[in-house]
Parts: sequence; structure tokens; C-alpha cells
Amino acid sequence: MADPTAGEVLVLNVGSSSIKSVLFDTALREVLRGGVEGLGSRAELRMGPSRQEVAAPDHRAGLAVLFQALKVQGVAVSSLRVVGHRVVHGGPSLTAPARITPEIEAEIARCVPLAPLHNPHHLAAMRAVGTFAPELPQVACFDTGFHATNPEVAHRYALPADCVEAGIRRYGFHGLSYAGLVTRLAELNGKLPERVLAFHLGNGASACAIHKGQSVATTMGYSPTDGLTMGTRCGAIDPNAVLRLAEERGIDGARHLLNHQSGLAGLSGGTSDMRRLEASDDPASRFAIAHFTYWARRHAGSLLAAMEGVDAIVFTGGIGENAAQVRAAILDGLRWAGASFDAERNARNAPRLHQDGSGVSVWVIPAQEERVIAKAALQVLG
Repeated sequence: MADPTAGEVLVLNVGSSSIKSVLFDTALREVLRGGVEGLGSRAELRMGPSRQEVAAPDHRAGLAVLFQALKVQGVAVSSLRVVGHRVVHGGPSLTAPARITPEIEAEIARCVPLAPLHNPHHLAAMRAVGTFAPELPQVACFDTGFHATNPEVAHRYALPADCVEAGIRRYGFHGLSYAGLVTRLAELNGKLPERVLAFHLGNGASACAIHKGQSVATTMGYSPTDGLTMGTRCGAIDPNAVLRLAEERGIDGARHLLNHQSGLAGLSGGTSDMRRLEASDDPASRFAIAHFTYWARRHAGSLLAAMEGVDAIVFTGGIGENAAQVRAAILDGLRWAGASFDAERNARNAPRLHQDGSGVSVWVIPAQEERVIAKAALQVLG
């Protein structure tokens, strides 16, 4: 059972059918991890190591189940200091963590057309928490915010001004992951390297050029579908190819194909799990991995040009942290930029992959978005 005096910051990461939660104390130590999965169907409550089927037809019901489970663990809603929310899209205006007010909530709602699969669920969670605990402060942290420092030439597509005014521009995502990576890299290295090439590789994958701690370029654009090859998303694709797919399959059919049936799954014939692909001798699986690593290297070259070089390379995310074969293939393709690594360290997913005297340091850093959100929520409260 959790110590109710320790768990004061609850972080929520809400998706279409799930609510993930992590409880932190005010020293940012993780206290308890849980959540509800399968909202609307056979929902399951996870709290620590335990699993239990529950009735949770929607986000409101799922949060009620979650809060009751926390109470059983000795953490009443009234004992929480703040709830921090991951919000996928903050648009051009919401670029820093913000306490949720009616005005901030309205701005998040205005971003729904930019993230129709994400922001409505974030709003549902905020409103439900507000119903259960009206006096409990809530803070929104935006995945797009880290990339607000990109120059305008990086943000803007070569489109007329009215398209920009309608919100059609590059935003970038995985910002909370990159923000945590910057903090942790400075701790591991003793100081933050000036030019960092960061890879967040998972079912969703992106790369980011970080110069003096700030994002100056990233591979995801208007949506999280752009850029690298991903688990089920296609990554970069010619706009006219998208138009043809929309003509032949309809807009909804094309959207489903590009987001849910492409990427590693489309290339391999149905498998998006990198662990299964690495264990397979099937030629389609081999090609899917080759495609994933080739486009990671190719996009990396563009990001290095944006920084005019590189001093450190960092891998994070489920694939970035655990797939040694993938890291090796990407790093082998970046030897021209000074990258090298110790094979034994890479094989055991060591935090430091480079050898002494290497001109480019190479690191594996676990993603810690929840801790970034918890820290930001406490800072917003002052």
C-alpha cells in the first residue's frame, strides 16, 4: 500500500481506450503505477502488479474506477496536490505547461482538429477530474511544446498564408520525451553537449536535432504520421500519393491505412512488434527492419545539417532502449559523422555506448515523460 503522504502528484496519460497513471511524491520519486485499459469493452484495472476486470464504458467511469483503486491503496483524491496531464497537441499557442482554466481548456479544444484522435480524450479526462475533485489543481503539459523553438523556416510548409492561419504547419511531437532526455543527458555527461541527435524509437518514432538544449528541427510534422518509418504509421510520403489513396479508398480508408496498416506492419505483412521482427528470418521482416533503420539514418543526415554537426547521439523509447540490432544499424550508418560504439555495451543496452576519447558520445536513456509532467506540474503550482 502506498504512503498517502508521499504520493502527491498524479500524472495521467489518456488515450482513446486507456488511462495510464503514475503517482509521484514531491521529490519526484515514483510511488505507484496503474491505469485502466479497454475502456468501452472488457476493461481491466491495473494497479501495481494486480489485474482486475472492471466496468468502465467511458473515460469518466474509468477515472472513477482509478480513483477508487487509489483510495484502496491509501491515496485519497483529497490528498493529491496536483494532477498533471499529457496533452498531445497544444497548437501554436500552448507551448509551455499551464494550469488548466476554462481559457486553457477552450484553447485545447480549439486544437481538436489538429489532433482529433487525442485531444478529445484529454479533455474528457480533465473534465471528469474536475467533477470528482473541483478544487484539485490540474496542469496540462504539451507534447508539441518542446519544438516551439524551431525556426519559422522549419515550422512552415511552402503553402499560402491562409493555410498557415488555418494551423497547417509543422509542430513536432514526443516533446515531453525529449525534454526529459535533455535533463538526464546533462546529468550523465556532466554537462549538456551542444549538438544532440535524439531518437525516440517506438511504435511511434521520431528524431530531433537539439542545439544548446532547444529543438531546432524534428521529423514529425503536422501530425505524428510524418517522418520516420513507425510501427503502423507510414512516415514521410509524397502528398500526391496520399491524394491517390484518398481517391481510391476514400478519406477514412486512406487515413486508416496510413496510420494503422503501414510502417513496419505494412512492410512485414502484419507485424509491428520489433522484437518479433528481430526474431524472424522471414525476408519481409528483414526488409522492414532495414527500411526502419535506413530512414532513421537518412533523416538523421537532415537533422545534422540543421545543427551543422553532432556531439552526442541518444536513443530512447521502447525500441531505442531495447533493440541493440536497430541501434547498431543506425550508428553504423552514421560513422561518417564520427559515431562509434562498443558492441558489448550495446548488446546489454548500457547507458553509455561510446568508448573513451570518442568525438561523439552515444547514450541510451529511458524515456521519462511522466516524471517530466510531474516536475512541470509542481513548478506551475510554484
